Amino acid sequence: MSKNWNSLSLKKPSKSTLLKSAGTIISLGLLIFLLSKQGWEEIISAFHQLSPWVLLFSLGFITLSRLSIVARWFVLLRAANIDISYQKTLRITFAGLFATNFLPTTIGGDVVRLTGMIRYHYDTVVATASLITDRLVGMTGMAMALPLVIPGLIHAGGIKQLIPQNKNNIYISASTVAFSQPWQRLRNNIKNIGSKLLKALIYWLKKPRSLILSLAFTWLNMLCLYAIIYLLLTGMNEHISFWQIGGLYSLVYFLTLLPISINGYGVQELSITVIFSTLTDVSINSALTMALIFRTLTMIASLPGALFLSGVLAGDKSAQEEAIATEHDG
Repeated sequence: MSKNWNSLSLKKPSKSTLLKSAGTIISLGLLIFLLSKQGWEEIISAFHQLSPWVLLFSLGFITLSRLSIVARWFVLLRAANIDISYQKTLRITFAGLFATNFLPTTIGGDVVRLTGMIRYHYDTVVATASLITDRLVGMTGMAMALPLVIPGLIHAGGIKQLIPQNKNNIYISASTVAFSQPWQRLRNNIKNIGSKLLKALIYWLKKPRSLILSLAFTWLNMLCLYAIIYLLLTGMNEHISFWQIGGLYSLVYFLTLLPISINGYGVQELSITVIFSTLTDVSINSALTMALIFRTLTMIASLPGALFLSGVLAGDKSAQEEAIATEHDG
């Protein structure tokens, strides 16, 4: 075991890992630069405007958001005739969420979820397809909300407003460059996984009810996220419509999917700050404060996954012992 671990530890990092690490450093560097430019006093002042009730309700909404994600995948798994309980789905999902938010690796939560399904002796092919479909349903829900960003673009005078016109907007220029570099690579990735996504969907397309129900849970998740942003901004005396938040956050969501950072560190915060402060009348201080609190709430909500991670990766011991006993009997 130690030998295998040493071999893994000495394994040379891939080019993709190095690029994501560099992207993470750049994104976090830009975020730190933005924080220093705005000043901690103003950030703390914006935070102090929030009442404890706003933070409490926000925590409740982020918890409901995580549970809706569990329910979405659970619906897809049961539609594929996988005999799994909601409680076990919850443990596996939260283990994946914890890995996504706290483990500084390129191994995402979906890999942890797939590993858990394998350890619990579920069909690997079906489990993999369910994860692909789960991600695709989530992206579909967010794509449906993208048109809601149009009022923000009109208000700001078009997408050109995202491009800096003077030196004061240097943080926007830096973040725009960081976001534009991986577009070519993203297009190639879409071509490669397109056929896989289509094959994965074929099964669930025969069961449209499960897709519709999983999409409904996606919308519940989205509404919870929009509500958190609405509460935080309103608490800081920033007024923006609920549905406009939906469009802006959907844009942020797709930007954070770009493979330029480990776990989206820095990218999400920069995206939220730049987009909300550029396409609306929200101040940079409020947008940045909201982005930091939003990330913190997401991490807090995934903490229960720490209790499940080791068990999920270990798998169903009873099933393993039963399999071994069957082999001996045979």
